[in-house]
Amino acid sequence: MTDSVYVGNAGKDAALDRGWLLGHFKDASDPRHSEDVEIKWGVHPKGDERAHWVTGEDRTALQVLISGRFRVEFPGRSVVLVEQGDYVVWGRGVDHSWYAEEESVVLTVRWPSVPGYAVVARDDSGAPPTGRE
Repeated sequence: MTDSVYVGNAGKDAALDRGWLLGHFKDASDPRHSEDVEIKWGVHPKGDERAHWVTGEDRTALQVLISGRFRVEFPGRSVVLVEQGDYVVWGRGVDHSWYAEEESVVLTVRWPSVPGYAVVARDDSGAPPTGRE
């Protein structure tokens, strides 16, 4: 059954959906649709940072450094991912933010995949963003 198999390239596919490769937001007929988990291939230029802290997170998350140097901020603590394969895990309710100290590629896994979830941030016009962060 070939409809249950998807072959792709994370770098190319990530560009189509703000880095997200798998989650509830993919069409239900797509093998990448999941209500259980979300996976993101994040490519961050040096100096890229999260516009706003995430507060009241309802999911558990894992971030794995593929390349670069990437800092994850928690209240009262910074974790710097330096070597390929370095990772950090945090649970529900943990506020966080991040900053790319060098050009970085980071694989993020979050669970569960929560429909309708999006970080509420506003651009210069005051309008909320469209899509996941």
